Amino acid sequence: MAGEEEARDKIAERLALSNSSPGSGESGLLASSIPYAAMMGALIALPAGTSFAKQLFPVVGAEGTSLYRVGFSAIFLWLLWRPWQRAWTRPEIVDVARYGAVLGAMNLSFYMAIKTIPLGVAIAVEFLGPLGLALFHSRKLIHFAWVGMAVVGLAFLLPLQRSTETLDLMGIGFAGAAGLFWALYIIYGQRASYLPSGKAVALGMTVATLVIAPFGLFVGGATLLTPKFLILGMIAALLSSTLPYSLEMIALKSIPKRVFGVLLAAEPAAGALAGMFFLNETLTPAQWLAIILIVAAGIGSVLSAESKRI
Repeated sequence: MAGEEEARDKIAERLALSNSSPGSGESGLLASSIPYAAMMGALIALPAGTSFAKQLFPVVGAEGTSLYRVGFSAIFLWLLWRPWQRAWTRPEIVDVARYGAVLGAMNLSFYMAIKTIPLGVAIAVEFLGPLGLALFHSRKLIHFAWVGMAVVGLAFLLPLQRSTETLDLMGIGFAGAAGLFWALYIIYGQRASYLPSGKAVALGMTVATLVIAPFGLFVGGATLLTPKFLILGMIAALLSSTLPYSLEMIALKSIPKRVFGVLLAAEPAAGALAGMFFLNETLTPAQWLAIILIVAAGIGSVLSAESKRI
């Protein structure tokens, strides 16, 4: 079913490019390994960059940090794609605006989540959004098994019993909201996919910046203009957005979509490791089990997807 395939292919946002054949000999082996190295680099860069960005929370807040990330990304994209060189119709602007609005809400919600819960847990809960969208279109029994596995994983994360080891309920809620906005981002991104991608993303990121700006300015205030923090915010945007997404695009040119989806499903585990190494965040055995179950559900969803277009 087309809708089912589209949702699964977009579990991370961008899974629609075809495969290319590997070369031969040593040069062929090197060329074929570059996309996988790029994908691993993206898996490392995204949580590492987010961990770096989290260190700005005490000075400009999660809202201000989110504004840095999206705002500087918008500037980079405008300089790269120059969207002002194209005439935009009103329906096109509406499509881009919806896409950008959910992009901004997704980023803000995620940064609000990692303010109070570990990075790996936040990514795992957020990942349930696109995973749920993919499985919503499912019709096979095995697909409902992945739903059940993801639900069990979520149950291990929810603070159902009050203790010193439970997670902040508001943080879980923000991560869930980020997942919902991620699913909407996929939907509205697909509806705007007929537009020139680079220019559309540049405009969408601008709308996202406008969505986040009131919250970021209210919390960060004039501190956001401190040169030191501006530089750190720019670095955070490069590490957590520009670099990983660029590496993913390199990977997408050669890695089969099914393999790409499997690797991408490991992102919650990568986030947990990044939080442990860079932020000294620790997880309980139950929380690790939850992340493993959610990652397994994501991998299973990808592997059980229809393969006729892969």
